[in-house]
Amino acid sequence: MANPSTKFTLSARSQIVPLEAEVYLTLQHVADLLLRPMEETLKTAELSHTQYNVLRILRGAHRDAELAGEHGAESDGLPCGEIAARMITRDPDITRLLDRLEARGLVARSRQKKDRRVVQARITTAGIQLLKKLDKPVQAMHRAQLAHVPAAHLKQLLEHLKEIRNAVAQIKACAGDAEKSH
Repeated sequence: MANPSTKFTLSARSQIVPLEAEVYLTLQHVADLLLRPMEETLKTAELSHTQYNVLRILRGAHRDAELAGEHGAESDGLPCGEIAARMITRDPDITRLLDRLEARGLVARSRQKKDRRVVQARITTAGIQLLKKLDKPVQAMHRAQLAHVPAAHLKQLLEHLKEIRNAVAQIKACAGDAEKSH
């Protein structure tokens, strides 16, 4: 396996990439290195990381509804479009992803009463139980992955990553505004 600290190059002539490109490539590489153990952890539950992400999103919506004192299929679920918008990684086929989770009894879907075109998905008791079983192993895995990095550095890294995420989101929003005005 290649040394993770190896500089990225654009060609066999060892042309060094610009700083921004090196940051991007390093982020991609680190994300892949962090994702592999996650996939192994989730494999025990026969889940992909995107399925896990959907279940976590729906558990959050369920908790929010409980805190607000709301109950029922429409109050503790989310429309498919909202789930897609909250995903960590974009999955163009959210319907098929939900189909697989529903077939396993981890989510349930229903049409909204006020607008029958909108399909609402919610986590089931089985989905919540599965996430509860995964919570400790996932937390332990994250701790092990980042144990060598002091907490102060992790906080600083998190702030920088949020800054980048917000800047990219703003650029994307501005580009969308520019397209709409033409």
